[in-house]
Amino acid sequence: MTSSDRSPRKVIPIAAAAPEPSAEGEIVSLYEAQRKIYPRSISGFFARWRWAMVFLTQLVFYGLPWLEWGQRQMVLFDLGARRFYIFGLVLYPQDFIYLTGLLIISALSLFLFTAVAGRLWCGFACPQTVYTEIFMWIEHKIEGDRSARLRLDNSPWTFEKVRKKFLKQFVWIAVSLWTGFTFVGYFVPIRELGGELLALQGGWQIFWVLFYGFATYGNAGFMREQVCKYMCPYARFQSAMFDRDTLIVSYDPERGEPRGPRTKAVDYKAKGLGDCIDCTLCVQVCPVGIDIRKGLQYECIGCGLCVDACNTVMDKMHYPRGLIRYSTQNGVLNRWSQSQILRHVLRPRVLIYTTVLVALCVGMLVSLTMRTPLKVDIVRDRAALSRIVAGGKLENVYRLQIMNATEAAQRYRITANGLQGLEVVSEEQEVEIGAAESRWVSVRLHIPYGSASSGSHTIHFEISGGEGGGKVSEKSIFLVPR
Repeated sequence: MTSSDRSPRKVIPIAAAAPEPSAEGEIVSLYEAQRKIYPRSISGFFARWRWAMVFLTQLVFYGLPWLEWGQRQMVLFDLGARRFYIFGLVLYPQDFIYLTGLLIISALSLFLFTAVAGRLWCGFACPQTVYTEIFMWIEHKIEGDRSARLRLDNSPWTFEKVRKKFLKQFVWIAVSLWTGFTFVGYFVPIRELGGELLALQGGWQIFWVLFYGFATYGNAGFMREQVCKYMCPYARFQSAMFDRDTLIVSYDPERGEPRGPRTKAVDYKAKGLGDCIDCTLCVQVCPVGIDIRKGLQYECIGCGLCVDACNTVMDKMHYPRGLIRYSTQNGVLNRWSQSQILRHVLRPRVLIYTTVLVALCVGMLVSLTMRTPLKVDIVRDRAALSRIVAGGKLENVYRLQIMNATEAAQRYRITANGLQGLEVVSEEQEVEIGAAESRWVSVRLHIPYGSASSGSHTIHFEISGGEGGGKVSEKSIFLVPR
């Protein structure tokens, strides 16, 4: 073996060869890389409407728990006492039918609005949209406009950057905790809740305030459009409620294409260009970061900010407004006028939704108006089904839960009928129950022995109050042994 054979071999690094495309198909990553969206502020008709809805919804949400009706909170869902107070109404679990009706009305309203004008709820009144708008406004006031936020995030950490980031997070957390506190205040009297929190009492109340505060902080501060795009089911099934006559945010490609940058002095028609100058302002203002020029997309929440942005550009270029506008797919394709579009919007499905919704609302209001402010539950005493007592009488024992759903104390009289000689022999044939309170009452019924055949017999309890107290008749059974 020669010396050259014994010398150490030189290792030459070999670059990894790029994988050749498979003949069967391309490998696609399961997860899409997400980029942070920096929405640009814009003013206009739809932007003003969005802020009007922010003020309206938050004025109601934050203010309603502090209002009183008589000597109680105006709106309170007291789960512990199993009573719901809504203005002058006191509802019990037995009034669950009204909650069912309210949910059905809400669902039909959503179907109606979606069939008429797409995701109006998402763009203007959804809590996710409202709180995201509030949090972005705070971010804009502290960190600056879109370009300033981009520069700040891409800059190295300095004292000024730390100060702005800390201040933003502090205000976000404060708003989130106040939101959580207000939400829990709908289920616990808010003044009592405030005292418990200041005294660091009420462990579960503190937990739920922190829980809903954290949910607000995470959803509106960080997740933002990801909730609308990936978590909210409404974005996925909206296509089932859309058709070609639904009003949606639409880009007019016949007018806008081919797009291209130019100055106002250029005769763009002679160059074969459309009205779109490709400024991408419609993309920069979009809170979910989509390009509406690509057509209808499930991510679009119908906020109309791209309409405001495009109209601003059209005004500066002295072009007609409406390159991006609220229209229908048929309206854009057939070049319909506004009146033609509206006539097609009022189609049979919309009219059916409207008719059913109006009927349900009227029925709900009539039912609430005629509702008896008295609830009675009857439970037989299982310990003593039937027995013979002194005087040759046959006795059955019952327990009655009487619920006063009025705002004043009531005195109720208890009677029974349905069998010959049936009488109430309880000490409390009249009971007094305070405003919006309930009470269990033990009631004993007697009939003469032998006056009824063996078996179960239908009887009725009559519970009647004074003026405004209502009257209720409840069915039960009287057992006669063999």
